[in-house]
Amino acid sequence: MSPATERPTVSFELFPPRDVDSAPRLWDTIRHLEAARPDFVSVTYGASGSTRETTRALVTRILRETSLNPIAHLTCVATSRKEIACVVEEFLDAGVRSFLALRGDPPTAGAGWEAHPDGLRTAAELVTLLRQIESRRCAQSPSQQVRATVRPLSIAVAAFPRGNHGAGSTREQDIQALLDKQSAGADFAVTQLFYDAESYLELVGEARRSGVRIPIIPGIIPATDPARLLRTQELTGVPVPRDLLARLEAADDDAARRRLGVRATADLVKAVLDGGAPGIHLYTFNRHEAALGVLDAVGLLPGSARPTSQPDPAPAYTI
Repeated sequence: MSPATERPTVSFELFPPRDVDSAPRLWDTIRHLEAARPDFVSVTYGASGSTRETTRALVTRILRETSLNPIAHLTCVATSRKEIACVVEEFLDAGVRSFLALRGDPPTAGAGWEAHPDGLRTAAELVTLLRQIESRRCAQSPSQQVRATVRPLSIAVAAFPRGNHGAGSTREQDIQALLDKQSAGADFAVTQLFYDAESYLELVGEARRSGVRIPIIPGIIPATDPARLLRTQELTGVPVPRDLLARLEAADDDAARRRLGVRATADLVKAVLDGGAPGIHLYTFNRHEAALGVLDAVGLLPGSARPTSQPDPAPAYTI
């Protein structure tokens, strides 16, 4: 087996700004991440499709101007089946061949999740719809069938190491949902963030015993910013280890805090890779320094992509 084949997959998550063309710092981050030669980058999709246009614009520009393989997030929230199908057609027409199919969270924090009266109820149903649209397009056009053979449609889904806080589900229920997504045609899964390797390894072990065969990639957040970690805890329900927070908050300055957080995250990455993870997916929050620092620490960063010691710039936009 060649070194390139043995290398774990590396991927990043990005989110779209309000205006893709007026976010030079985002594009600076994208260029730095591109130098790390990731297998793909995923681009998020706001609640109720609130970033539909900017998500599509960002994914399209990544396709056009970089060597990166973008994966477009899709959700079922507050959207009819017909509307979702139109969005999928738009992405496919733009050349997008990879999607992350999600049920999605309610647009209002704390609100209960309700399917659109004419919409989809689960991520598995969204996977099915994606496969149906692709099959119809291929049946209607021999040219599209050839293109689909050369660049097959790829569908990723979510997995939850400690239960889906948004759905209020248990691990057992999440594994059944993962089986349903696999049956519908999902190719691989990416997990929600976690802070201990056991969460991921136990999920994979139970999923395999239940019949899940698709790869499950661990999703990991570089733990360098206490405020961001606490905000993410609010959104995901995944608690931040108190000892990690205490050590970060006690650091002398931002540089020391980053070094500490990168080391802690690198230890987590090493543990899941040693446990058999096929790769890692890093939640970047549109900043490259910490993500590249983690890759460097675990030996997955090409020499040309070595991170600088400069702090992350403040974002030039809001979402």
